[in-house]
Amino acid sequence: MTAEPSPSTLAPATLAPATLAPATLAPATLDLGYSFCPNDTFIFYALSHGKTPSPLPVLELLEDVQTLNDWAMQARLPMTKISYRAYFSVMQDYVALRAGGALGRGVGPLVVAREQMGDLNGRTVISPGALTTAELLLRIVYPQVNIVRARYDEVMPAVQRGELNGQRVDAGLIIHESRFTYATHGLVNLLDLGAWWEGETGLPLPLGAILVRRGLPAVTQWALNEAVRASLEYAWANPQEPKSYIRQHALEMSDEVMQAHIDLYVNSFSADVGDEGERAVQELYRRAVAAGTVEESGLELFVKRTHG
Repeated sequence: MTAEPSPSTLAPATLAPATLAPATLAPATLDLGYSFCPNDTFIFYALSHGKTPSPLPVLELLEDVQTLNDWAMQARLPMTKISYRAYFSVMQDYVALRAGGALGRGVGPLVVAREQMGDLNGRTVISPGALTTAELLLRIVYPQVNIVRARYDEVMPAVQRGELNGQRVDAGLIIHESRFTYATHGLVNLLDLGAWWEGETGLPLPLGAILVRRGLPAVTQWALNEAVRASLEYAWANPQEPKSYIRQHALEMSDEVMQAHIDLYVNSFSADVGDEGERAVQELYRRAVAAGTVEESGLELFVKRTHG
């Protein structure tokens, strides 16, 4: 690696989104957006550091997931991590890779509070973002819940205080590593939305996907899928090597929580969603359409394998 600053260390304003050529051509480079979370930095370490082949040079840009969701709504980045809920709203611009995403069992968002309570309909819950899969699930389970929003790492402190910007809150919707640390904040688990989903459907819960421009040539889309898969396989084969990079972006997370995060969210579905993962995404999409949060589309959900 050189002494030059990584694009991820620069302010977002200094990074202009890649200008894409027409659909028949691939761009010269790709800006790749992903989150600070250990599962993402673990998966993308090799790709962003030139350790594995890529069909295009990749410029990393790290942001929180809600910012990435918002940027995808603007079609800002040509390749990006995104919540599956947000993906369903940008399918006209993007298609999901089969590799690099977050699906699984026991990985779901939790609803936490200072004390146990019953029905959340009519109560106020803090959400980490309107376009998160977590909020979609919460709205499916409790259609009459009142929602206010904050960045994901601000949810638990607000629940502890019982207020957000002067407004009373009853509970919070937590994601990422917060599921490992909520008890240390004096909070209790009201509902595991992942367990609810698995009980309802028997399927793993889709949380996040890696998207590329739908207008890219199919051969480039598939080559990028394979590049992401190779990056993950490199990290699996060399688990100690990415640790300093992961630690750099892991906020105040302990090493134990950081590793638990990787162990939970990086799994066989991260290498390829597989048939079961596809069924899970299709079911989540069906329920999002039924809930009236997105419109139905006939577009393919995932990139197609090519041999070119």
